[in-house]
Amino acid sequence: MKNKQKTRNMAFFAMFLAIELILTLTPLGYIRIPGLAITLLHIPVVVCGILMGPGWGAALGLVFGLTSIWNATMQPSITSFVFSPFVTVGGISGNWTSLIIALVPRILLGAISGWLYELFAKKINRPLSALLAAVIATFCHTLMVLGLIALLWGNQYSAAIGIAPSALLAYLGMVIVSNSLMEMATAGIVSMALANAISPSRMSSPASSHA
Repeated sequence: MKNKQKTRNMAFFAMFLAIELILTLTPLGYIRIPGLAITLLHIPVVVCGILMGPGWGAALGLVFGLTSIWNATMQPSITSFVFSPFVTVGGISGNWTSLIIALVPRILLGAISGWLYELFAKKINRPLSALLAAVIATFCHTLMVLGLIALLWGNQYSAAIGIAPSALLAYLGMVIVSNSLMEMATAGIVSMALANAISPSRMSSPASSHA
């Protein structure tokens, strides 16, 4: 039984991994705007965390983070230095702190999705639990990424996008309000739909056993 469950888990994770890589290698993964990119790559991570558990979600979040480094390195924009230590843009070079921004929030995104779902599913139905977990986890991810950018690269980031350092927090606040709303909505809708459609018995996460 354990071998069967392990095989099933690997099959589901492989599916999520394939979706993540397809989004990375196609224009579907990033919608670019000046200074930032709206991403859909968070959705498989959130769904994986919800349906398979925080450990699997964190593992896919690591993949998300690695693809961020790859994307920032291979297709650099004016602010790619905050996500990759391997690029220099406008005289500003990334460093080891770029790895923190690229990896840590993405790993925690998958873990938080799973933890929140397990918490909510103890008291409310699966679809609503998935919706709330996806929305909150996605918002936390946005806060972590932008917060780390402000903390670690505030002056350089401000210079790259052409604003005064004193205006950076206001700018990032507008980004949270505008961009994160779409990211939260898409993650919530997809997670709720899949949580409603996929049988709990098909997933290994303890949370998935809650009705």
